[in-house]
Amino acid sequence: MSRASRSLADNIHMAAFLAILLTTPLYLDTTRNRDWGDGLFILLTGALLASWAFRAAVGKQLSNPAWTPALPMIGLLVAVQTWVGLSIVMGTTVDFGSTAQSFLLGIAYTGFFILTIGLFRTRKRLTLLISALLISATLQAFYGTLMTLTGIEWQLVEEKTQYRGVATGTFYNRNHLAGYLEMMLGLGLGLMLAFKDNRRMSLRNLFELLMGPKARIRLALVIMVIALVMTRSRMGNTGFFVSLMVIGGLYTALNKENRLRNVLLLTSLIVIDVLVISQYFGLEKLKDRLINTRFEDQVVIQSTTDGQLEQRVLKANEVRDDLNEYSWPMFKERPWLGWGAGSFEAGFQKFPGPEIGKFDHAHNDYMEFAIEFGVIGFLPLLAFVLLALFNSLRALFNLESAYRSGIGFGASMAIIAIGIHSITDFNLQIPANAVTFIVVCAIAVLANTHIKTKDKK
Repeated sequence: MSRASRSLADNIHMAAFLAILLTTPLYLDTTRNRDWGDGLFILLTGALLASWAFRAAVGKQLSNPAWTPALPMIGLLVAVQTWVGLSIVMGTTVDFGSTAQSFLLGIAYTGFFILTIGLFRTRKRLTLLISALLISATLQAFYGTLMTLTGIEWQLVEEKTQYRGVATGTFYNRNHLAGYLEMMLGLGLGLMLAFKDNRRMSLRNLFELLMGPKARIRLALVIMVIALVMTRSRMGNTGFFVSLMVIGGLYTALNKENRLRNVLLLTSLIVIDVLVISQYFGLEKLKDRLINTRFEDQVVIQSTTDGQLEQRVLKANEVRDDLNEYSWPMFKERPWLGWGAGSFEAGFQKFPGPEIGKFDHAHNDYMEFAIEFGVIGFLPLLAFVLLALFNSLRALFNLESAYRSGIGFGASMAIIAIGIHSITDFNLQIPANAVTFIVVCAIAVLANTHIKTKDKK
């Protein structure tokens, strides 16, 4: 294959990859039972993976330093899908259809991880990937904010029936938009930090830092923070700010050379965006939701009209604690084998009490994965995420390269943020967010192993 042909093939594959990735929030939302979207995603990903693998094998272009840390992670994903396949063959799943669908989605996720490692192996391509994700997230944030502020609330092609008055973007659930944004905010901050500025710190240089060439990324971060606040997602906002404090504190402590500049940059995101800008876009309402959250029922003694005393129970305005309580016996019944991937809804119906309605997800990703995959399938998934976090932190500690350290910052923050949010929500059960998270984990690997030189055409 000629040099020009290889260049054209690479560009076509990258364009196809980005087209699939960036359109997933438009149609992949399992809470609306859009099975056709899952099928389309699986079909497109399979075709792209087969095409790329054939070209890479024929052209002998598999040389890539990122494969060394990526191969154990790919092995873990393959092990998980093998386990899901065995549950279908052995008949241990309680919902054959959902498990078969999850099996195909899992293969597609594994393929997407491989494609990310293989296609975006250079610094130029990695920057392109992150930039494209930031554009997608900014458009989601702008659309969700615009619909909420104007009162004309549509979920892309149909009018919203739920979550009116809060930002959802094209997602059905506000928490899923929050999960998407918190990952992208981490990557956006990391990309800003990746572009090193060796100039002496001064008021003028600080102004240029916030308003100069990086202003487009800075503006995107502002729009995303506003939308994140307007989702009114408590754990989404909590996950973002906790991860910012933890990774931001670690980064500034390590990077002594540019400590003042980094502190001012990270502080500006909190002070300017949250305490000033977001104050006009619902920060007070988010604060009220956080303050008024109750996870336990309250017993109130009050007087009736005839002077008698009566006892009234105020139900907690969250049922997630009860949901976890009733999910635990489900896990204990089949702790090792699990109930089958995607089978939570089918298996849960005999466990909840009368105060719990029908639920298709556990509102806790850790609990749901453990219930569906069992300990045997859950541990490789957990190991995959921990390896991704390890690789991102390894890049973060690489102080010899501002770019590698910055991208490591972004990937670490994204992984921790969605990890915190997953305690009370099911972001990783939604294919749009799940595949985005897979790409973030691949970015964590590429952060420290990408090729610095220009693309070899």
